[in-house]
Amino acid sequence: MSLAQSLAAAALQAAALLALAPLLRSAIKKMKAAFQSRQGPPLLQGYYDLAKLLRKEPVRSETASWVFVAGPRVYFATAVAATTLVPVLFAGAPLEQAGGILVFVGLLALGRFALATASLDTGSPFGGMGSSREMTVAALAEPALMLGLFAVALWGGSLNLGDLVRATISRGISGHPSELLAAAALFIVLIAEAGRVPVDNPATHLELTMIHEAMVLEYAGPDLALVEWASALKELLFMTVLANLFLPLGLAVSVSPIAVGLAVALYAGKVFLLAVAVTVVEATNAKLRFFRVPELMAVSLGLGFLALALRFL
Repeated sequence: MSLAQSLAAAALQAAALLALAPLLRSAIKKMKAAFQSRQGPPLLQGYYDLAKLLRKEPVRSETASWVFVAGPRVYFATAVAATTLVPVLFAGAPLEQAGGILVFVGLLALGRFALATASLDTGSPFGGMGSSREMTVAALAEPALMLGLFAVALWGGSLNLGDLVRATISRGISGHPSELLAAAALFIVLIAEAGRVPVDNPATHLELTMIHEAMVLEYAGPDLALVEWASALKELLFMTVLANLFLPLGLAVSVSPIAVGLAVALYAGKVFLLAVAVTVVEATNAKLRFFRVPELMAVSLGLGFLALALRFL
């Protein structure tokens, strides 16, 4: 594709994922409520919440500087930029030549750093506590993410996510133990990055347990909308990587209507199954004490090491 076509495809893919992200979170809330014999919110509740926040006037502390204002915008922009590096419906990403695994992880890390720094800007004790906890979890989650992705990259011979997906399609799904271990490691990372039980509870504001929510307590209105939207987008993005990297079933290799329609249906099915898995984990486990969270992340890190070692052997 030409540069103009690549940019157009990237914009279209980012817009589609942005549109689907609130629906995914609402669907998980709905399924979790069903597990608990509750009715739960409507599937469009995520869109209602974003629309309400976007209509409100931003409220900012008098001691906040430009760092506080820039935090949500950098967090949102990096999440959107990361979507252009991930194959979603086609066996390739729109801007895959711009970078691979390292750029993907680096963009998400930059967004996390911007939000953690912004939470410290007002001097709020909750912001400092939340950013400290967030970076502690990230210190273990990011190496586990890298190891899981490197285990796949070692066989594919590339750090480009598009190349890895095409390599998996060409050789077929092998079910090699290293792939299973890497997928398990990335699933734990998905739980941590999405702020789900047992790592974090997105539905609570209890000061002794919250991680992500503590960082964004000072935000309101459009600023909070950007943070929540980007967090939902990151969750969908990790599910997309996990689904298409290890099970690239149905990814389109052409732009024919049949191929694209089949890719849309299978992509929706894979993301739905992962959402069900996340819901089951969240509904059947209790929130871990914070000092137990590193133990869970160490399991993910160990699985990543084993996956990489088995791939070498």
